[in-house]
Amino acid sequence: MNPSAQGWIKKLLNEVEENPTILTSSKENFYEALRICGFIYGSNLDVVFQLIPKDDLSEEELCKTNLCLAFLYAYNYLKPQTPFIESVINFYTDIEALKTSFFQDLLIGKKSNEQLEKIIHKRVQIDDNIITKNFNYFIINALLHIDVLAYIEYVKTNTITIDYVRDLEASIETITLGVLNSKETKSSYDISLIKLFESSLRYHTDNKISYQKAIKNIKSDFERFYIFDLACMASWSDRSIDQNEERFLIQLGKDLDIDNNHITKSIKSVDSFYTIHKEEIALLSSKNVVQSFYKNSSKMVKKLIIRNSKRLYQELKGSKELMILLSQSTVRDLNSEEQKKVQNQLLDIFKSIPSLAIFLLPGGALLLPLVVKFIPKLLPSAFDENRIEED
Repeated sequence: MNPSAQGWIKKLLNEVEENPTILTSSKENFYEALRICGFIYGSNLDVVFQLIPKDDLSEEELCKTNLCLAFLYAYNYLKPQTPFIESVINFYTDIEALKTSFFQDLLIGKKSNEQLEKIIHKRVQIDDNIITKNFNYFIINALLHIDVLAYIEYVKTNTITIDYVRDLEASIETITLGVLNSKETKSSYDISLIKLFESSLRYHTDNKISYQKAIKNIKSDFERFYIFDLACMASWSDRSIDQNEERFLIQLGKDLDIDNNHITKSIKSVDSFYTIHKEEIALLSSKNVVQSFYKNSSKMVKKLIIRNSKRLYQELKGSKELMILLSQSTVRDLNSEEQKKVQNQLLDIFKSIPSLAIFLLPGGALLLPLVVKFIPKLLPSAFDENRIEED
């Protein structure tokens, strides 16, 4: 099976028909399989239950396969009347209406295996030239299971609301950041990781919910297991779990009504996964992942701006205030209000330039300071001719 070629979902469904036990396992065992293969942690290193040999499948291909199998398990577990392919496409159609046109015209036309393949491809694999692998894998793909949880809610109720996704992400943010903030000593790495995580949530706001509210939002076992594992993953970010973190995790498990055996197993699982696979996961092999992220992102942002410089400049000319602020950013630091204006106006411009749509994705806001840095440097003549000096 080749998840990068057309027809892979049909082939995968045939594989499942030949080995249906994958769909009859308990929800605890299936979730454990998702964790063992790395899907829950955002680092896919195998196929769920090793249904097919991973051979030379890339991490993106493994992730696509596991996401599809997670949808299939949820579908079989809940047994809706709508056919599987149509059900998942309907889910993405409905959830897409709540947000931006990320899938654009992929949701138009006959619902088919090929259409779902395109949706999953775009959901999982952002082009290597557009976003750095470390950031994509660890942050965005670790949150892919939110799609599965939202799909479960969608099948149960035959609808999906923005409140469900927003509440779930708000709970994840509060609990995960609670773990990171429980560290006895926070390094600059931890602080940067907190910012990375916050920016990767689709519905992130400055209004944090309380820990009690976060716990109250979590209702199903699927949600409890996942959020607890994200918390374990966050606690292991510095390759160790100190006493404060362990106390936080144990209390969190109790608050989520997770039994002691599952709590202990989850803590051991994250330690085992990252210890065993530390050489295979680029993030953990990097001495400074945040520095690496920004270094790689700088190259990517520069390339995107160069490729779209003419059209970008035409769009920029329509906003006098933005031109002034970008120009002034080369000689002084913009205040918070000015930075927000620049960010909002740039995002409006990026909506009209498909190649720059990356900045509208979860985590894309992290790259905007790099955009502000590179635009004046890469369009010197334009800015010299139109520069408006301060009084």
